[in-house]
Amino acid sequence: MKKILINYMKKYSDLSKAELDKIASDVTIVPYKKGTVLLQQGEVPTHCYFILKGCIRKFSVSETGKETTVNFYTEEQSVTIFNQHAADQSSKYSLGCVEDCVLVVGDLSIEQAAYDTTPGLETMILKMVEGDMGAMHDDFAAFISSTPEERYQTLLEKRPELLKRVPQHQLASYLGMTPESLSRIKKRLGSTQI
Repeated sequence: MKKILINYMKKYSDLSKAELDKIASDVTIVPYKKGTVLLQQGEVPTHCYFILKGCIRKFSVSETGKETTVNFYTEEQSVTIFNQHAADQSSKYSLGCVEDCVLVVGDLSIEQAAYDTTPGLETMILKMVEGDMGAMHDDFAAFISSTPEERYQTLLEKRPELLKRVPQHQLASYLGMTPESLSRIKKRLGSTQI
């Protein structure tokens, strides 16, 4: 599993193999069972995650009990709730394991100490975050300007593995529609992939 992490870090770093090996040997890797809640909406986040194996769902629950799926994260993606800048640092989202997961777990309270002891780590993490944020902004812009059918077609093109990994009601929420609407779109397009 650490080899996956090292290969990912190489994409964003000029650090030597020995430096990358050291970073990988210092990280905490934890398995989590499907259904595990990593962060409950309203809690203050204390950890960040990098997915070596599995799928995590980011979602919120309204006061009326309606769940809204914001995103799914899969292998070689990082998962962090960015709210350290806010006066109220409690999370507006929950994070839950959709599948059994193997995750690199980072402690946000020692982030700066890690940067201080490992030259080049902060630059590497910044490049990773910039890449993630850029993709997220592009995806959001495309999402708000598209129809439900176009959203589904984009999902088929960009993230088809989610169709087999995620329950349909969560997928429908992620696409901004009801499960019934998703079923109609799939039927209309002749898709039987879920």
